[in-house]
Amino acid sequence: MASATPSAVVPENNKKEREDEEENSPAADDEDTGAQVAPIVKLEEVAVTTGEEDEDPIIDLKSKLYRFDKESNQWKERGTGTVKLLKHKDTGKVRLVFRQSRTLKICANHLVIAGTKVQEHPGNDKSCIWHATDFADEELKDELFCIRFASVENCKTFMENVQEVAESQSKEESGDASETAKLLDKLSVEEGKTEGSTKGTSGDATADDKKDPAETEKKNAEPASSA
Repeated sequence: MASATPSAVVPENNKKEREDEEENSPAADDEDTGAQVAPIVKLEEVAVTTGEEDEDPIIDLKSKLYRFDKESNQWKERGTGTVKLLKHKDTGKVRLVFRQSRTLKICANHLVIAGTKVQEHPGNDKSCIWHATDFADEELKDELFCIRFASVENCKTFMENVQEVAESQSKEESGDASETAKLLDKLSVEEGKTEGSTKGTSGDATADDKKDPAETEKKNAEPASSA
């Protein structure tokens, strides 16, 4: 006679132990418990100003900047970051600004004036050099800069834009000089008319002015007659 197979039914006491273990087990890491924890420190938004709020960017290119050190007679790296040409909304003046990528430190800051000339670096068509009176260190310094780009196209774009700005500044300065010359000419003509009218007025001398001073003094010295 074949023996009966044992039953696979789980005892009730074991089933209850498993349910208790599931209830008491910690929640999974990705499980949302619904608890809300208030932050220890409350941070408030702070408005950060860069000094570029009143300017419109003409170009914004990634690059690496160098300056020539006269004492050591060699190029020294100023940093890796972005170079911008910024045009002021009111005055129309354009300045060149270079900032480091991580620290945002200003490494170059000067106006692009009529005499600004950018030349391609000999032997490297991705780099160019120029002279400027810079204010990055909060004092005016005559600097020789060299900037290197990742591509020839970016280098050409930079050179072309700087050249265009310099030419436009030259035209504006010429226009201002012409206006100043016109105002000076007008002022000279008005002064000439004023001098002419002054001479005509002074030429009309009175009869008393034409008398002999000696006779006038003699008359004044005479005693008045009594009544």
